[in-house]
Amino acid sequence: MAEIKPIRAWRYNPTLAKSIDKLTSPLFDVVSEKQRKVLYQNPNNSIHISVPLGDHPSEEAAKKLSIWKQDGVIVQDKLPGIYVYYQYFKLAGSAKEFCRKGFIAHVRAYDWSENEIMRHENTMPKAVNDRVELLDKLQMHASPTHGLYTDETYTLEKYMDEAITHPIYETEDYQGVRDVLAVIHDAKAIRQFIGLIASKKIILADGHHRYEGSLSYRKQQIAANPNHTGNEGYNFHLMYFTNTEADDLRILPTHRLINGISEFNEEEVLERFSEDFIIKPVESADTINEIIMGKKWAFGLLFKDNAVKVRLKPESFSKMKWAFPEVVKQLDLTVLHYFIIEKIFGIPGKEQTTSDKVVFDRSFTDCLTKVIKSEAQMAIITQEISIEEVKAVCSSGFTMPQKSTYFYPKVICGFLFSSIKEDEFQTPAYTGF
Repeated sequence: MAEIKPIRAWRYNPTLAKSIDKLTSPLFDVVSEKQRKVLYQNPNNSIHISVPLGDHPSEEAAKKLSIWKQDGVIVQDKLPGIYVYYQYFKLAGSAKEFCRKGFIAHVRAYDWSENEIMRHENTMPKAVNDRVELLDKLQMHASPTHGLYTDETYTLEKYMDEAITHPIYETEDYQGVRDVLAVIHDAKAIRQFIGLIASKKIILADGHHRYEGSLSYRKQQIAANPNHTGNEGYNFHLMYFTNTEADDLRILPTHRLINGISEFNEEEVLERFSEDFIIKPVESADTINEIIMGKKWAFGLLFKDNAVKVRLKPESFSKMKWAFPEVVKQLDLTVLHYFIIEKIFGIPGKEQTTSDKVVFDRSFTDCLTKVIKSEAQMAIITQEISIEEVKAVCSSGFTMPQKSTYFYPKVICGFLFSSIKEDEFQTPAYTGF
């Protein structure tokens, strides 16, 4: 089962940390160009090592990190700890405040075949290679990925709830989320975390490219190290762990925008839909996400001057030719990618991850705006996926269509960094870890 270790985190020095909100940044795969331009203006912002600039960005990041260490911009904690990370947030249309509770630790970088950490999405090679190069140059994890464990007894929450009453940092991030960080140094409590996770399998919720980057880097280092023991820093990965049984684990939908289809004609497109879908006009386009809610294999289609709800005809489902297990084939998004993206728009499944004709957008408002402004030919509005579906797909050994899940909120970068350099990774013998 999954092995975790406490970490001796690198964090901003106490003086800089008084303005921690000016040092944090969004993750590399969600930060916008506009956000980057603002964040890069601060020479100490975490974005300089998580999404570096320059012709040779990884080398530039490594230089920046070296200067930060030398000048004391960041300093390493003396004791290893489990870092408790709570995120307080609200969702649109609701007054309820949620709190996603979790903790950050090192986890052994298991190969997918070991089935200790399970993925639910595929990755794109270029993005993985970029992460490998950055990890190689930095010898540092700039941000944690997000892993899920299942514990119906909520054993760890009491330790986390106690720790979070004495926060290290507290800030509001770019999502409007209140992020709070605390640390547990008590050895007895840390062993509770290690022991519980040792009996669990982990579902990788977010950060597939970064995790696979760690796997690739580990394989490179094993091949190059004749004295490999399995305990070196390169064997471990930085992860944020949350409990699937908590009520505050939210997965938001990611919609699809279609553009660049030659001779695109709305009437002809809808005619093609009629073979396998029931089509119903929608008067108000801005309500279509509510209209499809809770209806299996139902999607909203947004055109420039029109909106419709479509739902797969039950008898059409058997036409699906993709060789997936039933649990994957039954997913709304599998139906979408087969019957709409491949069958109607002619983009084969194997080409969909790299096609420039399909763009992903989490914001319903953005989708509606882009279609109205003719920045996209149409939008396909989807529904959120459940954690039960994620678990079922992971257990099948298969993956979901790309961009199936958007776990919300995203963790932020800048609260802490973790080193895999041997002299910085290994914990002092007297700590017992």
